[in-house]
Amino acid sequence: MAGTIDTSKGLPSHPERATLEAKNKFLGFWFFLGGETILFATFFGTFLSLRNGTADGPASQDLFHLDLVFIMTMLLLTSSLTSVLAMFAMKKNNFKSLIGWMIVTVLLGLGFLGLEIYEFYVYVNHEGLGFSTSAFASSFYSLVGLHGAHVTFGIAWIVVLLFRYAKTGITLTNAPKFYLFSLYWHFIDVVWVFIFTVVYLLGVGGGTHG
Repeated sequence: MAGTIDTSKGLPSHPERATLEAKNKFLGFWFFLGGETILFATFFGTFLSLRNGTADGPASQDLFHLDLVFIMTMLLLTSSLTSVLAMFAMKKNNFKSLIGWMIVTVLLGLGFLGLEIYEFYVYVNHEGLGFSTSAFASSFYSLVGLHGAHVTFGIAWIVVLLFRYAKTGITLTNAPKFYLFSLYWHFIDVVWVFIFTVVYLLGVGGGTHG
């Protein structure tokens, strides 16, 4: 059949883009990430416009602790590295290593989410920063929460893939799916670097109360 890939001698060097369907998925995914970039840019713009509108609530310099945020950042950046190692394993047709590195990626992502939930809990219950406390609070929870929702989706995505293909090995069908997850994970890691810089680093420098 035209377009069929012969795998009798093993997978090609780039199984994630070896078929026409995989190439189409790859192209479509870049359009999807373009839309996600615009979405996050909108939320970043909103936050920058409202970050000084603290009303009678606490300001960023009263809340943020960079030691906790640094740990969160290291967890997420390390998870990006483990997803890269998983892709290296896939290209070497080492399914066991692929699964192992993906599991580590999931655990690191869960660690990040756990700390983010703890951070929100402290802000709401101990610092008095509810979602509607101020314009700053609403824009902060919206931006950081949106990113957290993307992390949650990414974890659910890879867990589904791991369960679905736990016994199939690496194929031309699942290789593009693992690869697209890796791209998505890198994207949300990059977004977090911007959040760390724009929200937290600038936030600890303080601002005028609005």
